[in-house]
Amino acid sequence: MSNSTAASPRNSVSTHILDTSIGRPAQGVAIQLSARPGRDAPWQTLGGSATDADGRCKDLPALPEGTTHVRLDFAVEAYFEKKQADAQQDAPASRDSGAVFFPEVAITFAVEPGEHYHVPLLLNPFGYSVYRGS
Repeated sequence: MSNSTAASPRNSVSTHILDTSIGRPAQGVAIQLSARPGRDAPWQTLGGSATDADGRCKDLPALPEGTTHVRLDFAVEAYFEKKQADAQQDAPASRDSGAVFFPEVAITFAVEPGEHYHVPLLLNPFGYSVYRGS
């Protein structure tokens, strides 16, 4: 038997995006996960993924031991541009000039060892909201 102590529990992160302007999941949004081991430490990019047909991103990498802060970067500009192009022929003229108001959304939050963090993003063309889910 080894004298080493049991491995400390790892933090994990998941997210999903709901496009509240249409009441449906936002599919195909690229997400990047970064972490740091202290307020003044540099960010380390851990990996990324994209939302599936249900708007979920379940395959983000586990956080390194000692992580205290996490950042999720959502690249929403391409999603809105595609959505706008798809709807162009069916929709009346929009008051928007076609530019994406929020081309990206960056959410930073503090973490405690051994916890799972689910961070849903409620998104629309002119605003967003996030919360700690379960």
